[in-house]
Amino acid sequence: MLKGIDQRLSAEIVHVLMLMGHGDDLVICDVNHPAVTIAKETTYGKLVDMPGCNLLTAAEAILSLMPLDTFVPAPVARMQVVGDPGKVLPLFDAMQATCARCDGRPIALNPLERFDFYATAKKSFAIIRTSDSGPYGCFILKKGVINLPPI
Repeated sequence: MLKGIDQRLSAEIVHVLMLMGHGDDLVICDVNHPAVTIAKETTYGKLVDMPGCNLLTAAEAILSLMPLDTFVPAPVARMQVVGDPGKVLPLFDAMQATCARCDGRPIALNPLERFDFYATAKKSFAIIRTSDSGPYGCFILKKGVINLPPI
């Protein structure tokens, strides 16, 4: 273990977050998402599991290290409910609140149609699968930048 790093973040997850650059996308999903299939097409090329965590816990741990992009109007995307695209599930509001709390500012979520979500996920840097049972527990987080002092 290291100081200041959430114990739920494995070495592989920290490695993935360190490899990502500004504007890269990270998918966090539930167990129903076709994560293994889609992960093969991501930059990282394989699925990363985060067992024992629900989506909100995973997001909080990840966002303790990863900033969200400030250059786009909605740095988080979610999947729309099939057959009822305007429906807002309690999980959507809870994820939005978690992201806002972790990033210290209001965060907008961009709803994507199911197959648009899958296409966007395939272009992401990596996919982290939680133990959350869902449904519709699929989110894409766009990484931002951290202003660091010169070396």
